[in-house]
Amino acid sequence: MRTGVFLFGGVEMPDAGAGAPAPTDRRYSAKECWDATERILDMGVLSDKLGFDSFWLTEHHFQHEGYEVVPNGLMLGSILAERTERIRIGMMFNVIGMWHPLRMAEDFATMHNISGGRGVLGIGRGTVPREQENFGSKIGSFDNPDKAEADDFNRKQFAEATSVLRMALDQERFSFKGDVYEFPAAGIPDRGGFVEELTLIPRPLHPYEMWQAITSPPTLEQVPRNGWGGVMWLKHYEFMKHYWDRFAEIYNETHGAELGVGEKRTLVVNTCVADSREEAIASVRNGHDEFWKFLGPYGWSKGYMGEGGKPAEAGLIPTLEESLENKVWLVGTADDVAEQIQWYSDYLGGIENLVLFPAMPGDSYNKVDDQLHRIAEGVLPQLT
Repeated sequence: MRTGVFLFGGVEMPDAGAGAPAPTDRRYSAKECWDATERILDMGVLSDKLGFDSFWLTEHHFQHEGYEVVPNGLMLGSILAERTERIRIGMMFNVIGMWHPLRMAEDFATMHNISGGRGVLGIGRGTVPREQENFGSKIGSFDNPDKAEADDFNRKQFAEATSVLRMALDQERFSFKGDVYEFPAAGIPDRGGFVEELTLIPRPLHPYEMWQAITSPPTLEQVPRNGWGGVMWLKHYEFMKHYWDRFAEIYNETHGAELGVGEKRTLVVNTCVADSREEAIASVRNGHDEFWKFLGPYGWSKGYMGEGGKPAEAGLIPTLEESLENKVWLVGTADDVAEQIQWYSDYLGGIENLVLFPAMPGDSYNKVDDQLHRIAEGVLPQLT
């Protein structure tokens, strides 16, 4: 079982929890945001020393609220590559529609090569209209009245951008013409002729893995057909089982190859470890509530189970007890958390890739440091 660490990478918030202040009322200084960035790098170095297999950041922009302060994980990943020895470095996720796909390919190849082949290409469609609209894309959200139209454009743009990305990374020469992108652009004169194809410089010198977030049924149907891995998070355990098994079915049907146990799938679970279950619940509650106060309005809780076994209504703000019942949060002693992870492995028929989310919004980095030690030293040795 390969194990990784996933951090939002936010500012420390002593007043995290349910109630005031509202997320949009938070505002942090440039120095506070940069101090958090430096501490994120410290956590990556620590994760490497503790023996985790991978370290994942997330891409977000314009978040004066301080929840996620890393806009370019590839740049930060290159810095981290120079400070670490073995850990793989990825993004959950690079928001493809907000990148020029050729710049994305160049930057990933650079980070991947400078790390000696430790880069992991994580891709997603995005979440936040504030970010998407200002970088030339669109996204639907719970509070967006035009979400269906926005999502239609996003899916088309995403499909074309990922096609360009793979061609640029994998082919010595390429060209592409779609509804959104055309490379090379038509009619570019060059030394008596016209540019008809492009070659990416640099290209990856090492094999690389590509993973996409799977949050909806349409994405579940598409990712295994594309042949890359799927990352699944924030789902009731029964929904997770359905996604897990359906992914394998589609992959096998499309590619004519039987996936191994847990192959091409990553399970992400939120964790908190303490000396007792009661202490862990008390320790994680405020961060859990801040997490959902921030992300609930974007519809992130739609993977929870609602009435009648159906998905929860968009906009749900779950309680910690609901998150524990859904098995989205695994909380307790090191033995408790190891037992819950082993339960998931048995339930899903085996896990090859496990990523843990051990830092809630607002947590101090001293606490994150402590959590990483508790997981590495108390939980991971028990996993099979």
